[in-house]
This record gives sequence, C-alpha cells and structure tokens, in this order.
Amino acid sequence: MNSRTRGYCYLAAAMALVGSTVAASKIIGTGLPPFTATALRFAIALPCFALLMALTGARLPRLEPRDWLLLAVQAIAGSVGYTALLIAGLQRASAVDGGIILGTLPLVSAAIAILLLGERPGKATLGAIVAAAFGVWLMMRHSAGAGGARSLAGNALILGAVLCEGLFILLNKRLRRPVAPLALSTLMTGFGLAFSAAASVAEAPWNLSLSAPAMAAVAYYALLPTVGGFLLWYAGAARVNGAEAALFTALAPVSAVALAAGLLGESLAPAQLAGMACVLGAVLALGWSGVRSRGKALRTGPAASGGCSPHRP
Repeated sequence: MNSRTRGYCYLAAAMALVGSTVAASKIIGTGLPPFTATALRFAIALPCFALLMALTGARLPRLEPRDWLLLAVQAIAGSVGYTALLIAGLQRASAVDGGIILGTLPLVSAAIAILLLGERPGKATLGAIVAAAFGVWLMMRHSAGAGGARSLAGNALILGAVLCEGLFILLNKRLRRPVAPLALSTLMTGFGLAFSAAASVAEAPWNLSLSAPAMAAVAYYALLPTVGGFLLWYAGAARVNGAEAALFTALAPVSAVALAAGLLGESLAPAQLAGMACVLGAVLALGWSGVRSRGKALRTGPAASGGCSPHRP
C-alpha cells in the first residue's frame, strides 16, 4: 500500500469516527445533561493531548492578547457550543436527521465565509449550498410531520451546533499567528473543559445518578473521535492534498446515518434519504471543484491562479 492510499484509509477512518459522534451523542443524551457530558469529554481528552504534546516536543504558542481572546471564543463556539448543542438536539431529534445535518458543515462554513468574510463564491459553491439547503429543508419537512415541534426544535439545535463549528473555522482564519494543529486541539480542549465545567454547575451534576451507557459513550467520544480522529485526520492529510482530503468529509454523514440505522435501530424515511442525497451530492460537488481548481493551478502555475490556495470547505 503506497503512501497516498494509506492517506485515503486514514482520512476515511477519521471521518467514520466523526460520524459516530452522532450515535454517541444520542446515547449520552439519554443519561447526562449536555454541559456535564461536554465537561467529562474534555476532562478525558485533555490528558491525552497533553501526553501527545510531551511525546512530540510540541509547545504552546506565544500569542497576543487579541489571539488569546479569539481562541477563547473559538472554544466557546466550536468546542462547548458544538458538543452541548449536538447532545441537546439529539435528545429531541433522531440520530438520522442529526447525521445528515452534520454533513452540511462544509457548506455552512462556505456560506459563513461568503457572508462574513466577503469571499467571492464560484458557481459550484453557490450550487452546492443551495442543494444542501434543499436537503435540510426536506428533512425539516419530514420532522414536522413525523415528530412535531420537538423534532423540529432538535434539528434546529443540531443546525446551531453546525453553525458553531462553522464559526470556529471563521475565527481560526482571523488569528494573526497560525497555531499548530496539536497545540490548537490541546488549547481548545483545555478552554472547553473550563467553560463547560463552569456551565455544568447549573445542571447540578453532583445530584445526578450516572448512567453506565452514557458514561461509556462519553469515554468513547473523548478517546476515539476526539483524540483518535485527530491523529488519523492529520496522518491522512499529510499524504494527500487539501482538496482531496475535503472529499472525505462526505463520509461523516454516511457513517452517522449507518450507525443510527444499524446501532440505534432508527428507520430511514424517503424524505430523509432524499435529504441525505442532496447533502452528500453538494459536499462531493464542492470537494470535486476544489480538486479541479488545484489541478488547474498546478498546470498553469501561481500566476494564472492568482496565487490562491486550494478551496477549503
């Protein structure tokens, strides 16, 4: 197996783990409140990231106060907000819907970049965003008929989680000094633990009777998708180009929906299948446009491509 093929395998495994967080969050939501579960996740993951930093000799960055503030806001949105909203949403909605909405992250990130950063989208990007929005609308329509207001509220919370993650990506572009991936993950985990632990006080976790399945799901979420997913993703990304790696994000909703149906026993309605097809098609179209753009840039050189980096969803 050559290096590129190994990279593809690592990326596929990483995205399968990301998709599994939906099923894990569904199980967590049956036994733990959102902020308490989020704090436990980070409490388990933080020592692992600290050990990785020690083993690799990585160091925390020296940043200006402005960048430290941005990192804190990133942690509130992308670490605490994402996890807590996902768990809260899945307490009300199906894991199938959650998995499909999770798949809109690349499109949501692109939309945020257009609206807030003023980036100029191409036709492929605009078409992908519209297709994904239509897919989500199909699911919302199904939820309104099947689960009523509770399911709609759950889907809205899950979409809020995706928006938080998109905001994380936006804020990361605003850092004046880039932070290495391992150091960034460690900082996000540390900040996330502090903020979620503070928020969990309102849930009075000391009065909870801890559920064994929920605790096992928290440990799984912390160790495999969080730490293991990080290692697999960057091992894979080091062997392929960025646009190729972007294509693998389409595997996350597939993994999420497959586990929701196979592990949790949830059924798949035609509207959900249609919504998933729209979202997957949109993500693949967006990723493929990135591959073509990169190929054109490599053939014609930086001058013809304006020196722009490949599209990143």
